[in-house]
Amino acid sequence: MAENFQTLGVRADLIEGLRELGIEIPTPVQRAAIPKLLAPGGDLIAQAQTGTGKTAAFGLPLLMQLDPRNPKIQGLIIAPTRELAKQIGKELFRFTKYCDPKLFIEVAAGGDKIELQIKRLDRPTHLLVATPGRLMDLFKAGLILDAVQTLVLDEADEMLSMGFQAELTRICEETKKRHATWLFSATFQPRLEALIEAHMSPKAHRLQGDEKQVVNPNIEHRYALLAREDKDAFIIDYLRGQGSQRGLIFCRTRAGCIRMGQELENAGLPVAVLQGDLSQRDRDKVMRAFRKARVQFLIATDVAARGIDVEGLSFVIHHQLPDALQYYTHRSGRTARAGKKGVSLVLIEPDERERLSKLEQSLALNFRPAAVG
Repeated sequence: MAENFQTLGVRADLIEGLRELGIEIPTPVQRAAIPKLLAPGGDLIAQAQTGTGKTAAFGLPLLMQLDPRNPKIQGLIIAPTRELAKQIGKELFRFTKYCDPKLFIEVAAGGDKIELQIKRLDRPTHLLVATPGRLMDLFKAGLILDAVQTLVLDEADEMLSMGFQAELTRICEETKKRHATWLFSATFQPRLEALIEAHMSPKAHRLQGDEKQVVNPNIEHRYALLAREDKDAFIIDYLRGQGSQRGLIFCRTRAGCIRMGQELENAGLPVAVLQGDLSQRDRDKVMRAFRKARVQFLIATDVAARGIDVEGLSFVIHHQLPDALQYYTHRSGRTARAGKKGVSLVLIEPDERERLSKLEQSLALNFRPAAVG
């Protein structure tokens, strides 16, 4: 018999919330992680990229551990960006629709008024989802996390890439009374292993994905060999052939994003640009338009795209090869979510063939040529 959430041990009221969202069949990471996380105590280190269902993998066991009679924060989830923190909070809130007594979840992230967040945290709060920077602000304001039983570090590699090593160390120290630490990461760099060694049990369970599955197996990897000056025309032709399908285009620099946005707009394509100089208000406006499909295509830098979590994207285009392997993993993970298929298309110049070969070998991928024109 195929496994379902009931056989994994998930509580009936949470299953009812999942069913209302159309979630009935557990993903591989959920099947592997949930039984381990429902067992008392114990740390977990899991390799899972965005789009694999990891929020439910750690969220459902965490929700089942919370005591609604205790008004203190018992669970703490740390995410790299405001968008991801809000997405996690929203998803977990939906899971709890049929929970009685009610569980209270708060999100604390930059871009929102800290005074309002402090006021909300004065009320009963069972679970807090936070970004590292905003949590540091809350510590300065007097937040105490002495009742936290479980700490979840989501997209840990991204947080280290963003320079949050000191903040993560502080968070681990402020939650020393916890019983468990659950860490989820798409890639494992030496700095991450050092964090694990310093703050997690040497007996932690490891759910190490198959090296060939570091990148979602539902993604088809393609490349186009082009001179730099031909890339814009190729992208315009490609996007015009996509019908109603939606996708992301990654550029390496902010200036590159802005320039390409102008080119695609001039070609009459429904496109928006997400880059680091945008105010939080403008960033939210762009993301709202993209999520609601008022904009079909989004251009972004790696930094600006952190935390983007939009369902139903059919493809990702890499205007240039990313600087690091983990960026390819995170970029590609924006498509083929929730069991769907997707395409990751890399545009390379003639002298970059060797770099593409190294990417193939390192991530055990097979790039096939895409038709030009």
